[in-house]
Amino acid sequence: MTKNLLLTGIGGQGTITASKLLTIGLMSAGYDVKMSEVHGMSQREGQVLTHLRYGEKVYSPVVPMGEADIIMGFEELEVLRNIDYLKPDGVVVLNTVRFNPIGVLSGKDKYPENTKELIEKRAGKLHAFNATKEAEKLGNPKVMNIILLGTIVKSMELEHIDWDKIIEENVKEKFIEINKKAFRVGMGLV
Repeated sequence: MTKNLLLTGIGGQGTITASKLLTIGLMSAGYDVKMSEVHGMSQREGQVLTHLRYGEKVYSPVVPMGEADIIMGFEELEVLRNIDYLKPDGVVVLNTVRFNPIGVLSGKDKYPENTKELIEKRAGKLHAFNATKEAEKLGNPKVMNIILLGTIVKSMELEHIDWDKIIEENVKEKFIEINKKAFRVGMGLV
């Protein structure tokens, strides 16, 4: 059976790095994995969206509308924008932070006051926490993405994969230990 994931955030949050580590980990466990990235001016804090599908045999990288098992959101508004991808009993792993995406900064979009509540109404299950604050406690706010990776791994029951090895082989040496710590923090949040 194919599992469907959507990872969404804004440029600079590490969405692509988390997606790639997740893909490498799933492939190392023997899954067929397809991933597709959408960058909306990601260098300028625009939307970043990754479709990731895995299973015994996967034919398309694109998650069909209404079939995402999990949405991992690095930012609240980006989850809300993509909530129609979530299946009725789907899980949302949400970083409860707000960044004004380019649409809000330009005045084109308005940031809803009750974003978390709107997401909660649509999610079968919601894991919501401030991963950015947790990363700051570790001394490096940039590891927020690895904290979220840990939460999604726990949510998907993928702990059997050697994530320490994946991090060691794919992160710059000077950041390996803090990323391992961040991953464990994320696992503990779910």
